[in-house]
Amino acid sequence: MSSSALPLFRFGIIADPQYAAVPPHATMDRYYANSLAKLAEAIEVFNGEELSFVMTLGDVIVSEVAARLGMPSPYYSFHRHGWRFIVLDGNEVSTFAPPEEHPHRVLAAKMLAELRARGERNAHPWNGALSDEQFAWLGDEIASAAAAGEKVIVMNHYPVYPAGEHDMWDCDHIVALLAAHDNVVAYLNGHNHAGNYGKVGACHFVNFKGVVDTESENAFAIVDVHPDRIEIRGFGREESRTLAY
Repeated sequence: MSSSALPLFRFGIIADPQYAAVPPHATMDRYYANSLAKLAEAIEVFNGEELSFVMTLGDVIVSEVAARLGMPSPYYSFHRHGWRFIVLDGNEVSTFAPPEEHPHRVLAAKMLAELRARGERNAHPWNGALSDEQFAWLGDEIASAAAAGEKVIVMNHYPVYPAGEHDMWDCDHIVALLAAHDNVVAYLNGHNHAGNYGKVGACHFVNFKGVVDTESENAFAIVDVHPDRIEIRGFGREESRTLAY
């Protein structure tokens, strides 16, 4: 294999395993207990590759997620091979994640009511938004990366584009920010188990399919980062894609 065919680095992606020792939800085609075997299969594939890291795009339904999983904080960034990866907390402003009476929960109820009043397609309690503080931090991270000559990949549980019922409540705000910076190459997410793809400006928006869906088919990916493109190698139901940048 020629050196030009080799990626700069690669990483693994998996979304929405939603394991639980409960019966399947047949009408939604979700088989919660089967996710353990699917995860084991994905891990075996990941272990056979030289990966810089593996990212789970949620759902991870655990209280005090950041502490239990050893995360630096609910949202954070890290560097690999001259790239900056920005990980968002899409649950920060929601009707379920903040403690009762927390200002973010109060804000979430207000935002949801306003979206419902306008008849917005994403006006659902299973979505959420970023706080003003986290949004400002995201902008600062992107600007800092640009100053350092770094390309950026943003990761979150929730989609923001193309428009759909699973989108974050502040999706337009986020898309506008990402599309305004040509060093932002991609936004990777889960939540919409059917998967999706779109592009705004230079930014590719990739929604990975949910592991929990279907009785036996898996869904995960290995992402190869090249100097001019990102190659997504899909396994099971996940699609393979080439994202030029």
